[in-house]
Amino acid sequence: MGQIILVIHVLIAITLVVLVLLQHGKGADAGAAFGSGASATVFGAQGSSSFLVRITTALAIGFFLTSLTLAMIAARQSTPGSVADLIGDEPASEVEEGAPGAPDEDTDEVIEDAPPPPDE
Repeated sequence: MGQIILVIHVLIAITLVVLVLLQHGKGADAGAAFGSGASATVFGAQGSSSFLVRITTALAIGFFLTSLTLAMIAARQSTPGSVADLIGDEPASEVEEGAPGAPDEDTDEVIEDAPPPPDE
């Protein structure tokens, strides 16, 4: 299910980029004086603005919906855990026996042979 939505998402993204590049900007009317005004006749008398804007809006809505759907699918598939589990380090409570700062087996007291902290 997620793979199908991902493929649709990528296709919408590519189509959206192409449609945005096809649209005229605010300064595109100045180019009509140099011969680029014939593109308006391809999409009818009103030009391409109305048609392309509607298609772009629909694709943008589809892009946002597929993005949210993919995020929800990823959240459901992720396993909750701590950062230490992801890194693979031992938790701080499991210190090796006999290490400085580790509790002694017999008395549950902290071993005091740790070097003093450096003076700053």
